[in-house]
Amino acid sequence: MGKRRFTEVWRVWAVMAAIVLATGVVTLRLVQLQIIDHAQYAADARLIHYGQDTLADRRGALLDRNGYPLAASEAAFNVMVEKRAWEDPAEAQAAADSLAEATDASAAEMIRIVRDTEAFEVPVARGLNYGQGVAVRELRLPGVRLLEGSRRTYPEGNLAAQLLGFVGQENSGLTGLEIDLDSILGGSPGQVIYERDGIGNQLAFGDRSEIPSRPGANVVLSIDRYIQRLAEQELDRAISDNKAEGGTIIVIQPETGQVLAMASRPTFDVTKPDLSDNSKQALFRNRAITDTYEPGSIFKLVTMAAALDLGLVSPETWWYDEGVVNLSGWSIYNWDFSANGSQTVQQILSKSLNTGAVWLASLCGPTDFYDYIERFGFGVTSDSGLSGEVDGRVRTPDSDPEGWRPIDLATNSFGQGISVTPLQMAMAVAAIANDGVLMKPQLVNEIIDPLGGQVVEPEAVRQVMSAETARTLLDMMGVVSEGVPTAYLDVPGYSIGAKTGTANIATENGGYKPDAYISSLVGVAPLEDPAIAVLVKIDEPEGVPWGTVVAGPVFSRLVEKTLAYLKVPPTEEVFVSGLQD
Repeated sequence: MGKRRFTEVWRVWAVMAAIVLATGVVTLRLVQLQIIDHAQYAADARLIHYGQDTLADRRGALLDRNGYPLAASEAAFNVMVEKRAWEDPAEAQAAADSLAEATDASAAEMIRIVRDTEAFEVPVARGLNYGQGVAVRELRLPGVRLLEGSRRTYPEGNLAAQLLGFVGQENSGLTGLEIDLDSILGGSPGQVIYERDGIGNQLAFGDRSEIPSRPGANVVLSIDRYIQRLAEQELDRAISDNKAEGGTIIVIQPETGQVLAMASRPTFDVTKPDLSDNSKQALFRNRAITDTYEPGSIFKLVTMAAALDLGLVSPETWWYDEGVVNLSGWSIYNWDFSANGSQTVQQILSKSLNTGAVWLASLCGPTDFYDYIERFGFGVTSDSGLSGEVDGRVRTPDSDPEGWRPIDLATNSFGQGISVTPLQMAMAVAAIANDGVLMKPQLVNEIIDPLGGQVVEPEAVRQVMSAETARTLLDMMGVVSEGVPTAYLDVPGYSIGAKTGTANIATENGGYKPDAYISSLVGVAPLEDPAIAVLVKIDEPEGVPWGTVVAGPVFSRLVEKTLAYLKVPPTEEVFVSGLQD
């Protein structure tokens, strides 16, 4: 009996121990599920039973100075697919085929996107219009829903493509002003969290919380769409006529520094930018601020300004041209290898004499010469606010005491051995037209925000030279223009001032590209009270490379149309020949 009772007691204790052990395991598991891993499982449950969307509000528009939209946003839809809804290959293929027919997207690509994602839900098609959105909604596919959004449109097509830039899939800026002004244009995204059923549809009476979004501000640019289109048309024509590699045209309002047009070629299709080809990404850059070049003879205006403003010469000062300057073992000649004898300072500019520019720079001396170069804004960014803008390169005795030599002073005087951006050169000429005051280049005129706007006022950088010197130099530019045949440079009804240039193209190894030139012209109009300052730069034209021949006609046509559009009264009589009764 004793042994039997012992066995029974042992069995009872064994059962009790098993119950305690099982209870302990269950308890520990409950502790793990409800306490230790509670946050993870709650998040998983929430992911299944609750949906979360980012509410992207309307992106602000980029408007031209007159309020015409250059880049705007319109309502669009994105197609979202839950990964678990497409776990079955056959069902996924059928759903993808239906979506492809409704959206014009690739069924194979949609399946790949869903297969490769680790997210609960992923967009498979973006930027659908209203009709496509309705077609998708009517399909009523399990695990597929529409998410309201917007897409970027460009009402003026590819106008100012490099300046405006473009946005990415998430509707945020990637290049140009779209990224530079992204914090202003983008607004603030909102968020909505909602309860949903087993197939992902929002429950009509389920839990819902929302943080509202804020739309982006509209930005009024200084760009005038008509002048911008003129500039691009004339640039395209010049490149075609001269079989050139590219070029840049900039139009500035001297008094304010506002940029009325900024055009560069080659360019790209802003409505369909190709991000897959790395070789084409160079087309996205705004060459007016990212590319530097040796300006050549148009830089003689800077040298002339320094000598005039220092009181060293006047337009009537005489000088003797021997046709060559020998310096430090180097011989510098005039562009046409001429020796002109007795010449006035005005003739130095009119004939674009390299030897005369060297003489003027030697009168100034390195300290004063490079001081004026700095005053004009060369060697530093113009503070345009455009990303990618570069400084240019100016080597001075102070910045490079070991590398600078007296020959640099000589070559810099006529625009060699120094690099500038097209925008820097345009702003320098605009300063001459603005009584010697250098303005900050202005591309934004106004920010229009629902919470309050902001008008951007013109900003003066510095007084580069006296107003008297600026007026003298303008008059000298007028004399230069008068000496150019009207077949190349003429704006009927208006007096103009200009300076042409033909520059060599520097290579990375320090030499120059053979038989390759940059043809350019900078000018102002009307001469008496300049309304615009213009830079025309044509890269590597074939045939005759002279700035007068290549860039002069471009300037003439552009300025004539622009002044008429701006309703600037003619300053001269225009004679029309013909029979009269």
